[in-house]
Amino acid sequence: MAAPAASRPAHRDEHRLLRIALIAVAGAFLVLFLFFPLVAVFVKAFEKGAAAYVAAIVDPIARSAIELTLLVAFVVVPVNVVFGIAAAWAIAKFDFPGRGLLITVIDAPFAVSPVVSGMVFVLVFGAHGLIGPWLIAHDIKVVFAVPGIILATLFVTSPFVARELIPLMETQGNEEEEAALTLGSSGWKTFFLISLPKMRWGLLYGVVLCNARAMGEFGAVSVVSGHIQGLTNTIPLHVEILYNEYQFSAAFAVASLLSLLALVTLFLKAAITRRSRPRGGGW
Repeated sequence: MAAPAASRPAHRDEHRLLRIALIAVAGAFLVLFLFFPLVAVFVKAFEKGAAAYVAAIVDPIARSAIELTLLVAFVVVPVNVVFGIAAAWAIAKFDFPGRGLLITVIDAPFAVSPVVSGMVFVLVFGAHGLIGPWLIAHDIKVVFAVPGIILATLFVTSPFVARELIPLMETQGNEEEEAALTLGSSGWKTFFLISLPKMRWGLLYGVVLCNARAMGEFGAVSVVSGHIQGLTNTIPLHVEILYNEYQFSAAFAVASLLSLLALVTLFLKAAITRRSRPRGGGW
């Protein structure tokens, strides 16, 4: 007589059901709160046809907002790359008094509301701020001008590159750099040939996140920009103005550019994560 088949352990069924339930919850959340809203943006953007969509994008005021947004990102991202590498290098490679304070300061923009960040720059550079009268006397415009937008964006995006590199560099250690220096390599040569390739994926990841935040920042930029159409409005501010003026199709058409940026950012993040997993490999 054949022995009865061994029954499956109950805990395996429980784990399988739990896994299915968690995947279902995560999938439902993504569909309801990410996929549907993104689709709705593009549906609304093309509500009046492709011609109206293109007209909203090529409108002179919209073009000005797009150009300013690109300019801000063009300035902010390289500055944050330099700052992020320098800060991460100092924190990961050296032990010095104030190291913990430096880490806290780097994280400050994550904790401070972007609106409050913008108000800080108004208090410093505004007409009645700490150095506002001096700036006015020398005909230098910061608040309600492009420099103020760049400064506010720099502040809110400053942690992204550094925060990606600090744990990576702490994990990698200093052995390879020390070996290169022992063999007679210069500091800069060691950095470009050993240190930079080691951190390349973390650096690219931080650059992608920094660029996305720089182009999509609203709160801090809204405070310091003055909302001057054609001069100090970035894409998010232009979208707000169009929406408040009940130009919904045009607002969603311009907003679709930010949605495309979000999709490109997600794609690049996934690609960088996938490429960073294999061992070895060059640039």
